[in-house]
Amino acid sequence: MTDVRAHIRQGVHGALHVRAWPHPAPRYLALLVHGYGEHAGRYDEVAGVLTGHGAAVYAPDHLGHGRSAGERAVIGDFEDVVTDLHTAADLARAEHTGLPLVMVGHSMGGLIAARYAQRYGSELSALVLSGPVVGTWALPGRLLALDEIPDVPISPAALSRDPAVGAAYAADPLVWHGPMKRPTLLAFERGLAAVAAGGDLGDLPLLWLHGEDDRLVPVEGSRTGVERLGAGRATERVFPGARHEVFNETDRAKVFAELTGFLDSVLG
Repeated sequence: MTDVRAHIRQGVHGALHVRAWPHPAPRYLALLVHGYGEHAGRYDEVAGVLTGHGAAVYAPDHLGHGRSAGERAVIGDFEDVVTDLHTAADLARAEHTGLPLVMVGHSMGGLIAARYAQRYGSELSALVLSGPVVGTWALPGRLLALDEIPDVPISPAALSRDPAVGAAYAADPLVWHGPMKRPTLLAFERGLAAVAAGGDLGDLPLLWLHGEDDRLVPVEGSRTGVERLGAGRATERVFPGARHEVFNETDRAKVFAELTGFLDSVLG
């Protein structure tokens, strides 16, 4: 997509870069919440689907990610990232007053979006979680138990069965290709605990999308968190054979159809 705008706002810890995909006459707002080590620019195709569906789309680069401030891939407290996300939502609402707001969070962004919904759920009309880090996720504890965290980046092949996705990820200079850092792992543990203790989302419509072959955030670990958040009312779609990034998978047309169909059912 070529019609993309950049905004800079003051975040909790410095400059917050917010990407915006405009719509001339939107019927709703969509806020995209990216995952660990990546950035909002990787969501052009998702944004294109949503603008084609009638949304004005916004997505911040989180603290320590993309073009936003902070040490690369370091998040000390996810509550600060949720506050930054609220700043991005305020930007969207200021530019388009009175429209319903939906949130789409992927992976780490699912954790952030879930916590946002617990803190600001009355502002949302729907929540979509893709491969979300909620519920049980063993990786932080496993790495924190080591004296030294190994310098092993995320494998591009774990993202999608489409090799072009992995190649683009590996070549992207805004993606963090180094090891996970101890402060971020500790923040993950606290963030998971905060979401677990934060209660369910009441009547907020919730769609959960996940790849059956997701080895980065296994589906069964997320299920416990989604069931708690949705109090048994979440809409679940698990895609056979899909890996971690269902929006970048070989069958992503089906994923996008589930996304827009769900939003139609919520927004009318």
